[in-house]
Order: sequence, then structure tokens, then C-alpha cells
Amino acid sequence: MNITIIAGARPNFMKIAPIIDAIIQKQNEGFNIHYRLVHTGQHYDKNLSGTFFEELQIPYPDINLETKSGTQAEQTAAIMIGFEKEINQNPCDLVMVVGDVTSTMACAIVAKKAEIKVAHVEAGIRSGDMRMPEEINRIVTDSLTDYYFTTSHHANENLLNLGVNNDHVFFVGNVMIDTLLKNMPRFKKPDIWNLLNLKKKHYLVMTLHRPSNVDEKKQLKSLITQIASLAESYPIVFPVHPRTKIVLEKLNLKFQNLHFVDPLGYLEFNFLVKNALAVITDSGGITEEATVMKVPCITLRENTERPETCEIGTNILVGSDNKKIENAFKTLLSNKWKQGQTPELWDGNSANRIVNHLVEIYNLQ
Repeated sequence: MNITIIAGARPNFMKIAPIIDAIIQKQNEGFNIHYRLVHTGQHYDKNLSGTFFEELQIPYPDINLETKSGTQAEQTAAIMIGFEKEINQNPCDLVMVVGDVTSTMACAIVAKKAEIKVAHVEAGIRSGDMRMPEEINRIVTDSLTDYYFTTSHHANENLLNLGVNNDHVFFVGNVMIDTLLKNMPRFKKPDIWNLLNLKKKHYLVMTLHRPSNVDEKKQLKSLITQIASLAESYPIVFPVHPRTKIVLEKLNLKFQNLHFVDPLGYLEFNFLVKNALAVITDSGGITEEATVMKVPCITLRENTERPETCEIGTNILVGSDNKKIENAFKTLLSNKWKQGQTPELWDGNSANRIVNHLVEIYNLQ
């Protein structure tokens, strides 16, 4: 069996890495299963260097389609053209896509038109917010998928409500957590730890990148000003996303407890998260990691495609509501934050479950 695995952006590689490990394990056990890793080049990221792959022990892609950036339509078209050539030259039995980036949707479309089966890892998650390009990518991908690998019962229910055959839905857990748990013993202290004289559980980590939070200067200034004030004497470490940096440079914000730093590598960033008093973010993935590391998480979004991080985990949604943000800080600083639990099957074995299902589906020997 030949599987083509798609990665379009840096987080995708962290999701596919444990799946490839599980495939290699099956190969070593004598199973006829092989993979080819395709990087679409959707996101140019200088951090996708040799160091990144070596640090996280992630395999290098077999090919980079180098589609680069552009409008949503331009990028989708470029990925589809490049991937069509790729599968014509390197036929496969199954195309595996992960997550919800443009590459996920574009490669699923190409695969189905080529009459190739599609497996979607992280299938079924929904925010209900059609303003998010990712939500459209999820809906289109899941409408074409043959085998759905899900992270939660919520995702299962979403798919079943759409009429998906229950026999094709496999609740396997969260592959991002596979990578997190594998690398947790290897987390490393960043240089800024000593430079800022940080102390365990006595600082906050903040990340912002969503257009609704960072594209409008007045909104971003108001948000950061409120958070810096509510945090009192606690230092706030803010690794700045390139999108956010453009706007911040025009605002000239200066607060004694707010520290802008360059983006950090996975091992360094998660060292900061694990040891923080709390995380303030608008990222979906960070809410998952914070939940597993039992770190309070304040999410500056009105909705989430990962409701289990709120219902079971350490996360709460505050959107841009000043009162909700204020109440969240009061709860945090009075040491009354809820005690979160780890969602079911977020145990580091999700990738093994995925590959075991594929072995069974394809009756591999």
C-alpha cells in the first residue's frame, strides 16, 4: 500500500510526524505499507529549516511543490496544479491530508478527481464561523473524505449529523498531542528565560495572529493595553507573529511588563507554556497543548472548533469582550481557575491507532 501524505504548513509536519513513525514501525513488522511525504510549499517559513526537522525528528519531505503564497484562489489553484502532476508521476492508493489549511482542501479535491481514496486526520471539527477560511476548508475536505480520523466525540457527532457512514469514522485522538508528549522531556529553556529573569508560574505567554484581533490598529491597541494592565506585575512574553508585527510597529506600545520577542522554536515555546501561569491566545492548537499541560488558557475568540478544551480542559473563550477578559484575569489571579482534565484518547497513541485502522481497512499483510 502506498500512501501520499500532505503537509502544507509548519503545524502539519508536527501532525504527520507521529503517523510516519507509526508507518515505519509497521514496515519493520513486515507490513506492506509505504509513504511519500509531499510539502505543498503553501507557507514559506524560514523556520522550516534543517534545524526544525532535526529538532523534532521529523522526516524531510520527498518533494516540495513550492506553490508559495497568494490569494486564496491563487494558492488553491497552484497547489492543485502542482499536486496533480505529483500524483500522475507518483501514483498512490491513498492520499492523507491533515488539519484544515488550504493544502488540505486542494489536495483532497485533486485526489478525488483522480479517483484516489482520501483520509482526513482531524476530520469533523467545526467552529461554525464561515468567516474563517479554515472552516470552509474543513467542510469541503470532509465532503470528499473516505476515511475520517477524529480527535473528539464532538467531531464524530458533526460528521454523523452530515450523514457520514459511521463505519468510516474512526475516533483516534489527537496526533498533535502525540508530538507534544514525545517531545515534552526535550523542552528547552529559551535565552529570554534568563534575560527576563522569568520564574515558574510567575509570567504569562501571549500569542495573537487572527485578523479579527490584529489587523485593526485600534482593536489591537485596546486589547493589549487591557491585558497589560490586568496582568499587574506579571511579565507577559509575547512571541510576535509576522502578521502582528506589521501592525505593532505602527502602534509604539510600551508597557513595563510586556515583552515582545521573536518567534520561538517548538521546544522553546512549549517550555514557556508549560511553566507559565497562563496562556493568552487566539490559536486553536495552543488551546489543545495548554489543556494537556494543565495550563490555564484564555482564548481571545468568540468560538472554537475544539470545544473539548473548554468543556474538559483548561480553556475559556472571552472573545474581545472587556468584561469577560477582566473576569478571566480575576479568576486566574485569585487562584480559582478550573482544574482541567485531558480529553479522551489524547494519550500519545493516536498515530498508532490511525495506522492500525489503515492496516485493517486495506487488509495488509
